[in-house]
Amino acid sequence: MASRSLSIWRDKDLDHIEQFYSVRDQFNETREPRLLLYLLARCVKGAVRYNSDGEFNQSPDKRRLGTNPKRMRENISAVSLLLRGKTTFTSKDYREIFSEVTSSDVIYMDPPYQGVCNTRDHRYSSGIEFDEFVGGLQELNHKGVRYLVSYDGRLGDKSYGDPLPDILDLVLVEIEAGRSSQATLLGQEAITVESLYLSRPLADEVGASPAYLFNQPLEQVRLLEEPVKYGRVS
Repeated sequence: MASRSLSIWRDKDLDHIEQFYSVRDQFNETREPRLLLYLLARCVKGAVRYNSDGEFNQSPDKRRLGTNPKRMRENISAVSLLLRGKTTFTSKDYREIFSEVTSSDVIYMDPPYQGVCNTRDHRYSSGIEFDEFVGGLQELNHKGVRYLVSYDGRLGDKSYGDPLPDILDLVLVEIEAGRSSQATLLGQEAITVESLYLSRPLADEVGASPAYLFNQPLEQVRLLEEPVKYGRVS
């Protein structure tokens, strides 16, 4: 598919912005996979957006051209080699997955955040019902399943969504993700903090405890030393 996208990929000297909109129109009419691959490589922040009619409506990233199809083919082939025979891709309701897993599994979940599902800025086709999701996590706890959940967080002093309840006995690790690009555009300074929840069995296994991991600027790399990006605040 990456090789087929060679025919539509355009560089900055060949009206690449107009090309993006043309391909977007074609995709919304045909739903052709190779066109979607091009749009994913070229849209702003790689973030997919659809309008209320189900049409792809994200804009092109004017700062970059996306991955060249030749490089994309190499990357896809390399990832395929790593995952081949070890991975199964499915499209199921998360509750169905919950019913299938056992205590020998480890699950990582990145559900639609409450902060982007309960506003006019819908970044997902649909969200998940909070209480129902909590009930599903309780089922995992009863089965002794190890899991992690990336779920909401805060921007400066403003929190988005309700925290997962104490009844789940989760370990919360807050991860500083840096300055908010949206706040910067508005002339404000605010730090984005992501919430990562670990189930008790997993936290005990890896020795995790509630923590705040702050983002440290990278320093000049020194010989035989690895740069440290995150550190713990007591």
